[in-house]
Amino acid sequence: MSQETVLDTRFALAKAIAQEAGAMALDYFNRRETLVIETKRDLQDVVSIADRNVETFIRARVAEAFGADGFLGEEYGYQEGHSGLTWVVDPIDGTAPFVNGLRTWCVSIAVLDSGVPVIGVIHVPCDDELYAAAAGVGASLNGKTLSLDPSRTLQSALTGIGCNSYVTPERVGAIVSALLGKGGNFIRNGSGALMLAYVAAGRLVGYYEPHMRAWDCMAGYCLVKEAGGTYLPFPAEGEALLQGHPVLASNQTVYADLLAIHTD
Repeated sequence: MSQETVLDTRFALAKAIAQEAGAMALDYFNRRETLVIETKRDLQDVVSIADRNVETFIRARVAEAFGADGFLGEEYGYQEGHSGLTWVVDPIDGTAPFVNGLRTWCVSIAVLDSGVPVIGVIHVPCDDELYAAAAGVGASLNGKTLSLDPSRTLQSALTGIGCNSYVTPERVGAIVSALLGKGGNFIRNGSGALMLAYVAAGRLVGYYEPHMRAWDCMAGYCLVKEAGGTYLPFPAEGEALLQGHPVLASNQTVYADLLAIHTD
């Protein structure tokens, strides 16, 4: 089987699963008052029965079709494969918005080839949006091709900023201050994956978060690259795949400005 066929079959499955998982998650969202909610490492980091059940569904669908592939999910961890390809999944990115009744959450599905994201699919059920990209194929939103505008700058657009308890308040404040000092402005909606999709769609000019996990960013990275943008490489071989790293993605014009904020 050619590499192109290998990706085509998984790309089709990723899009189908994202929509099926999104419908499942949306059903939970619409009756979220009945969910059992737990905190993880801090009070703002939550998980619900919906996260676990949606990931279980996605794992089963992938295992049924491509049992030799590896799988990394936020809720149940890493299962090594032997095909050279690894699915990286966040069943509900933006659980805090989800459980609080906000619409800014999504299902994020990526496929890595030797640590490089070659498929990225993000489904936003509340907005009925499906972002999809595969290496060499381009990126799309509900079937419409995405192509980033290089004329957009920090000063003429919005930049997404992410933060969590792995990053000190002082560091977050310095990032926001530096961005504002360059004449930019920022937004945070509670889902890093969704903000990366917004970068690919041109709604945000860039996104930066000092510490992020693979399941939050890999699909978005593929989308941004295929839309004509660029990103800070994420170490994804061996144990590094399971650890947190800085995440930065943008159009070509803004990358140097955001990289300077990252390295300050």
